[in-house]
Amino acid sequence: MNFGQGDRIRIEKEDRVYEGIVMPGTTNNIVLKMDSGYNAGISPEDVKITIIETKQKTVSSPTNTGKRKVQKKASRKLPNISILSTGGTIASKIDYRTGAVNAQFSADDILNTIPELKDIADFSGKVVYNILSENMKAEYWIELARTVVEEIKNGADGIIIAHGTDTMTYSAAALSFMIQTPVPIVFVGSQRSADRPSSDNAMNAICAAIVAVSDIAEVCVVMHGTQSDDHCIIHRGTKVRKMHTSRRDAFKSINSKPIGTVDYATRKIMADGDYIRRNSCELKLYEGFELKCALVKFTPGASPDILLHYIDAGYRGIVIEGTGLGHVSADWVPAIKQARDLKIPVIMTSQCLNGRVCDRVYDTGRDILKAGIIEGDDMLAEVALVKLMWALGQSNDFDTVCDIMKGDSRFSPQNSG
Repeated sequence: MNFGQGDRIRIEKEDRVYEGIVMPGTTNNIVLKMDSGYNAGISPEDVKITIIETKQKTVSSPTNTGKRKVQKKASRKLPNISILSTGGTIASKIDYRTGAVNAQFSADDILNTIPELKDIADFSGKVVYNILSENMKAEYWIELARTVVEEIKNGADGIIIAHGTDTMTYSAAALSFMIQTPVPIVFVGSQRSADRPSSDNAMNAICAAIVAVSDIAEVCVVMHGTQSDDHCIIHRGTKVRKMHTSRRDAFKSINSKPIGTVDYATRKIMADGDYIRRNSCELKLYEGFELKCALVKFTPGASPDILLHYIDAGYRGIVIEGTGLGHVSADWVPAIKQARDLKIPVIMTSQCLNGRVCDRVYDTGRDILKAGIIEGDDMLAEVALVKLMWALGQSNDFDTVCDIMKGDSRFSPQNSG
């Protein structure tokens, strides 16, 4: 039977039935990408094959094209939403050469895949990057923020950023500090690609679009709230963490209530607390990141040489992920003091995700405070790192940076972390 890579076929062999997409193989066996997401190799002998669907031609989008494609306006007036694609699973399909998931779709491809979006808003889009999120860098955050600001200046009523889930919270935190926004800026991704029947990409994107046209003028992350297709949660960009490698409801708000939820059936938002409202502030961009910042995880018996390494290497800021209330062993105290004397801010966070740092309870904590540690309050360690990189990009004055890290930020009062 004449079938090829990318075709969906059904194979009946003995008393078993296999269905999936034909993948490349290195043997004579037929390799299928099953609906479960796993591959199966089946011997072609004594089988019955039925072609269910032939592969449709797709076009890959080049990285950093900057080309703008605009959806034709509907007859009725809808909000203007800009989709900025950076890659990730929500913009991915199977690479038929390797059987792996590959980031390859533009914003227009997302619209074509999820036509329900066109009932919510009029969309335009740009491919800012076309990368998997582990390849994200701080300098990319700057270009992404510039693009967001440009889109808002050009009349976008809201922004959707399609992003890989693994580092999406870093990017959301970065834009939270960089942009004072009068409109919603919504990060969205998916845990499973569009090829899989369990994909969460359509629901997440639709819920993100509902938030993008709403009154919530904050940087937020919108992802599945449960394993079912019932609602998405609107997480604040500085208070969210990916808590599972593969579950659809992997994202959780930490030390903060979510902004709200989006009911998928009714397409309505239920707010859980206060939020910054649309057009309540002017659009501002605060660029600048210091790349030479480090995140250090303290472990029992760890040598203070770890801190001294970064001090000697010329790093300008250090975040420590300490134990409990924010502790390290006593032999780390002199290294912390050395950093302080050199005007290198050292921020203490906790390996406990919930709760806040308090170094006034035990003797070691008090010694750390005397040495010059800056308490990170209830910030996640990765958010503290992003904020420190940003703060050092705003000012070279040690005391000013310390004030920003403590939340007394005159640069971005709505996003103090």
